[in-house]
Amino acid sequence: MWILGPIGFTAPWLLLGLLVLPVLWILLRAVPPAPIRRRFPGVALLLGLTDDENQTDKTPWWLLLLRMLAVAALIVGFAGPVLNPKSDLTSNQPLLVLADGTWADAHDWQRRMDRVQTVLESAARQGRPAAVVVSTSLPSGAIPFQAAGEWASRLPGITPNAWRTDGAALLDWFAQQDGRFDTYWLSDGLAYPAREQVLASLLSRGDVRIFETGRALWALRPAVFEDGAISLQLDLLRGSAADGATIVASGRGPGGAMRDLLQEQVEFDAGANSARVLMDLPPELRNRISRFSVLGARSAGAVTLTDDSLKRREVALIAGTDNREGLELLSPLHYLRQALEPTADLIDGNLLDILLANPDVLVLADVARVAPGEEAPLLDWVNNGGLLVRFAGPRLAASDVSRAEEDVLMPVRLRSGGRSIGGAMSWGEPKKLQPFRPGTPFYGLNVPDEVDISAQVVAQPGPDLAERTIAALSDGTPLVTRKSIGAGQVVLFHVTANAEWSSLPLSGLFVQMLERLAVSTRPAQLDATELAGTNWQAEALIDAFGAVAPNDQPVAITGDVLAQRAPGLANPPGLYSSNERRVALNAVQADELLAPAIWPAGVVIDGGEESRETGLKGALLAAAILLFAADAIASLLLTGRLRGRRAATAAIVVFCMGVFAAPPGAQAQPIEEDAAIAATSEVVLAYVVTGNPGLDDVSRAGMYGLSRKLFQRTSVEPADPVAVNLETDELAFFPFIYWPVSISQPLPSAEAYTKLNRYLRSGGMIMFDTRDADTSRFGGSSPSARRLQEIARPLDIPPLEPIPEDHVLTRTFYLLQDFPGRFASRDVWVEAAPADAEQVEGIPFRNLNDNVTPVVVGGNDWASAWATDANGMQLFPVGRGYTGERQREVAYRFGINLIMHVLTGNYKSDQVHVPALLDRLGQ
Repeated sequence: MWILGPIGFTAPWLLLGLLVLPVLWILLRAVPPAPIRRRFPGVALLLGLTDDENQTDKTPWWLLLLRMLAVAALIVGFAGPVLNPKSDLTSNQPLLVLADGTWADAHDWQRRMDRVQTVLESAARQGRPAAVVVSTSLPSGAIPFQAAGEWASRLPGITPNAWRTDGAALLDWFAQQDGRFDTYWLSDGLAYPAREQVLASLLSRGDVRIFETGRALWALRPAVFEDGAISLQLDLLRGSAADGATIVASGRGPGGAMRDLLQEQVEFDAGANSARVLMDLPPELRNRISRFSVLGARSAGAVTLTDDSLKRREVALIAGTDNREGLELLSPLHYLRQALEPTADLIDGNLLDILLANPDVLVLADVARVAPGEEAPLLDWVNNGGLLVRFAGPRLAASDVSRAEEDVLMPVRLRSGGRSIGGAMSWGEPKKLQPFRPGTPFYGLNVPDEVDISAQVVAQPGPDLAERTIAALSDGTPLVTRKSIGAGQVVLFHVTANAEWSSLPLSGLFVQMLERLAVSTRPAQLDATELAGTNWQAEALIDAFGAVAPNDQPVAITGDVLAQRAPGLANPPGLYSSNERRVALNAVQADELLAPAIWPAGVVIDGGEESRETGLKGALLAAAILLFAADAIASLLLTGRLRGRRAATAAIVVFCMGVFAAPPGAQAQPIEEDAAIAATSEVVLAYVVTGNPGLDDVSRAGMYGLSRKLFQRTSVEPADPVAVNLETDELAFFPFIYWPVSISQPLPSAEAYTKLNRYLRSGGMIMFDTRDADTSRFGGSSPSARRLQEIARPLDIPPLEPIPEDHVLTRTFYLLQDFPGRFASRDVWVEAAPADAEQVEGIPFRNLNDNVTPVVVGGNDWASAWATDANGMQLFPVGRGYTGERQREVAYRFGINLIMHVLTGNYKSDQVHVPALLDRLGQ
């Protein structure tokens, strides 16, 4: 490439044609030749006469200039001009585009992908193979070098991850690669171990160029509970802190929907890049907060999830005997208060008043019998999810509670009396605890040698005793038993809550056991010992852009991995749960060292605002065509052959050529405010603009025809369909979007995929129509099917299955068995049914009360079958004769079922409809 100022030329040798322009000027001046002048007296008789036709004796200078400009535009256009060319990538070696792809890249990811697009376009012009690799999700094997144009089409599907780069793994991966290549490294700007070694390895294989931006980058540390308030630390890793920042606390409102609960402004001291903010909130508000985020920051590093360390549980304590003055250490509640006060909100009072406060946990210390008027409310509270923890004591041992038969508020039956040292039933020596068994909440906790048991209440043997025992003594005697009641649990410690019967309350194990039972809130940071032997399931995950979504994938990790506090591919950032406990694994850890990357001298670093390469060839060739057209019209005018209507017609033709030769813009305009109001006030069907005018017209006619049928046959009265541009339009206005798959349609951008995933998760439906059912079945190798796979790869689509015979789409409005369009293939795919869905005998369908399927995939060309003009006339034939008309009618019925399914959900799966359906089916 030859560069001249801000413009480069991919074929500069063609510019030699500009040298011909002076010769061309001389030739044009000579044609037509100048007339010979001869004096003839008789010419005087012709003076004053006019001629309808005349011809100039030479070409006007302005027409010559017009022709010269047209030829020059033609020559320069074929020379391949490029605005803002990037000359630094010129080489004949393969090009590796290495993106760190971390949460620190997410805030300007689209800008980075635009830069990668420019780099790949430059490599494509040079004929260099290229590869795009994200260091947080390395491919296996060798670097996947391919044609640069192939990678350019995949860029919308490449996204960052919510964790940091593993420098050691990246270094090992490069050590396995062979050959030389140049590298364009999109750095996230943060230092990490082994970065210098990775750079050295890349420099040994070829040239390296770094791309970094200077935009503000925030890191929000996990929230901690200190001195009765929430403490948050915000770090500014890049940019200016002069304007401060705003931290937003989000959680569920009274209606259950996520909302912003409060905002707190963060001010930075002069010259400081770190600030701390304290939030003193009432427990009711504090416990509703599920995450904190930096307002306007689009990154997982600017989001921190909350867990049990912030949501202090409300624990009510009730003792069977009052405290004895001067004997506080003998109080049944003394050690419980010491263990719980730092981590829980304690409640005192009588039982009925406490139940009105709906605490998370109720502890009864040596309470033998509950009054008859209290038992029913207490049982209801447990059934609704309450945790009742009971401790034994002299009163319980002396009572007859749960002796002859099991008490409803006790986990097991008890023997009369108790077991203690001394007397006829002496143990001889205090007993130790058994190691905790796998499957119990205490598994993994170390049992200190100093813990011994000198007395207890003994459980009566029974068939379910072993199952309900979650801790036992060395001789197998149950120490802690548990049973479930409804959504709640009852737990019994067979020893006292004070030190009268055991040394357990004096040990740290006592606090850990309470925490494992979710009686107390876990400490700010669980160590490896506390997490050992536990398994954790991801409830919600954070993506690199800071979006938090419920997790429906089997992401489970062990406590040992969670204790490392190092998010990665196998343990992404999110909220993990185990039994009743929740632990947040955030993208930024409390003690994580975050520092800017420092590059050695000599490494070229790009940054700041850069202009993207823009090809000028098309614009120049279009300009040349317009100039030649103007030259032709001017020549006709000069010769007198273009007058009146002909001149006006020629002017209109040139104008139209200018319009159609202009660079193409967006195919659809963004939905304006008035259109948005109209789209939300009525039911509006939408279709995706593909850029193919013929296909888009068919989609519009199909949605129009289906809308008319809905108006005629149902209570739904749709408005006219709307064309949707995935890049510019808001999708949430439309319950249903028809997407005809076109092999010429470019892949959506990362922002468009974000909108599409948000649309699918929020209840919208997209119908993908490959329109190839006459030549290929779904999943085949047709061009449309392959294009659909490329389009769908970045989408958050659930598992699919061929539409079953009992799917609700078969009976939403009409009873159907087939789903034809212009073609009659049954290969229609919808969201797969739950694995546990079972057929009930005597019922013709399963009770699939799931959500609306977010996607419908097929190739029957439904839009062509539905398409009508403004007069209701069908635009495309379907089949032949009566069979074809019947197929079109079933296609309309399927479309109506589809829209009714979107609008009403799966209510037809309810068993209340079974009698009517059986009657219709004739059963």
